[in-house]
Amino acid sequence: MTQTIRNIAIIAHVDHGKTTLVDAMLRQSGTFRANEQVADRVMDSNELERERGITILAKNTAINFHGGKINIVDTPGHADFGGEVERALKMVDGVMLLVDAAEGPLPQTRYVLAKALEAKLLPIVVINKVDRPDARPQEVLNEIYDLFIDLDADESQLDFPVLYTVAKHGTATLDPATPGVDLQPLFETIVNAIPAATGDAEAPLQILVANLDYSEYFGRIAICRVVQGTLHAGDDVNISRRDGSLYKTRITKLFTFSGLKRIETTETTVGDIVAVAGIEGITIGETITSLETPSPLPLIVIDEPTIAIQFSVNNSPFAGREGTYVTSRNLRERLEKELLTNVSIRVEETGSPDTFKVLGRGELQLAILIEMMRREGYELSAGRPEIVTKMVDGTRMEPVEHLTIDVPETYTGVVIEKLGPRKGEMTKMHNHGSGRVRMEFRVPSRGLIGLRSEMLTETRGTIVMNALFDGYIPYQGEIPQRPTGALIADRQGLTTTYSLNGLQERGILFVGAGVEVYEGMVIGEHSRDNDLDVNVVREKKMTNMRASSADDAIRLVPYRNLNLEQAIEFIADDEFVEVTPKSLRMRKRVLQANRRPKRWEKSE
Repeated sequence: MTQTIRNIAIIAHVDHGKTTLVDAMLRQSGTFRANEQVADRVMDSNELERERGITILAKNTAINFHGGKINIVDTPGHADFGGEVERALKMVDGVMLLVDAAEGPLPQTRYVLAKALEAKLLPIVVINKVDRPDARPQEVLNEIYDLFIDLDADESQLDFPVLYTVAKHGTATLDPATPGVDLQPLFETIVNAIPAATGDAEAPLQILVANLDYSEYFGRIAICRVVQGTLHAGDDVNISRRDGSLYKTRITKLFTFSGLKRIETTETTVGDIVAVAGIEGITIGETITSLETPSPLPLIVIDEPTIAIQFSVNNSPFAGREGTYVTSRNLRERLEKELLTNVSIRVEETGSPDTFKVLGRGELQLAILIEMMRREGYELSAGRPEIVTKMVDGTRMEPVEHLTIDVPETYTGVVIEKLGPRKGEMTKMHNHGSGRVRMEFRVPSRGLIGLRSEMLTETRGTIVMNALFDGYIPYQGEIPQRPTGALIADRQGLTTTYSLNGLQERGILFVGAGVEVYEGMVIGEHSRDNDLDVNVVREKKMTNMRASSADDAIRLVPYRNLNLEQAIEFIADDEFVEVTPKSLRMRKRVLQANRRPKRWEKSE
């Protein structure tokens, strides 16, 4: 007897607890042995995901329940990783929408849910963290209904079951008044509400490749959904390529999922999610189909990229000191490898052999790629993000974002004032009555570059910002860049407390004492709008009038240590971020002060 299979994807905003919930589901379904040591947030397998507490890659797992099998696909909550979401939804028949009981549905939830409703998937709503002191489950449920209606959900999708959970404790209940004991109600709801996977096992083979993995031992592994037909290990099949051509190959290894492990199998079950190893060059969206009667499935359409960053070889005076891979050949090979598994990124050649233009869905997605490369030992220079425009009927169009801002009432004026010059127009404003206001804007994507750091400063770190791609609008004209200039080191050497102390009132410093700098390196933000070349390596000269011990009393203001995203947001058009495995430095494109064009002179 073949077991029934349910395929479900979990949708949630960043930090609403979906990975924690999957943990609890795995534990309670008996997936792990009683004595097995398991890490928290076990689905966030990638080091960066564990560190930032966000899911970047869509991953799948499977649990057994009452003799049936539930395949769970964990999706990222960030719209920047939308390419991951769209293809995850191709593998499933239903979705579990997870919403925080205090925060309610946020924009990233909206994005993935819209994709799921478009695909006619049936939803289950889970309101998580109902044990929070500020939980408001009933209001949040009303907001979820509003969201579904707003997204044109049909009758069958609006009739969704609702569960109340505390993922951390692994409990679920159908009635908010009675606390849950375990996740049994959730498992039962999934089995009752989500249709079992269907398909004809005797029909011509159709298997859709929806995700990729890589193993040193097997090479590329395609993670796919069996739409119809049966595949056996050792079968000869056709691969239908993205360009429509067919290519014959033999299947060497087949795996199904159980818990977090892949288990080798000899044949597939219709509707199951399987991993197929050993097919050279297979990519996402292609179909594995039969030799005799090839019938390819429609290709997966991925949203267009909206942001581009130039990746170049690091050519600073400190190049090659810390990284293992520093040449343009290394950079090209790494970007080509990324293209194999990441469909939402594109790489274009530029006029220079040392520079590549990498296009993605947002700053965060590209910053994560740079961070992953730096951890692997790469050195590179990244330029300022630029938007990707396109021509429609002779009009230049640029991407626009739907920006949601949550902020204390006292800062609403500041937020509106800051978004004015960035061409942001307010579409909605709602006061919860809790001292915080939620505002919604439409802002050109360009207007968001560098906005986060400016807003955090202006609102004393209390702002919560979320943006979502919202189509294209005609080009909006000039948007002002960073209003301040930079403090730039004018010679190589080690910074001294004495020289930095003299510069403190000129602006905000990005380096402390005893740091090695070179000419053209940005060491701080100038308080005025022009760049200033400064000597940060000057030492105090000893004379018979001055004693050296007086230096001990100098106390420097703590410098601002920028992380990768902040540095990429901060730089101007004539600056780079130099990224190495151990350091982040900002620098001018032209290092010598006498050969450098002046930014503010150009604009006059």
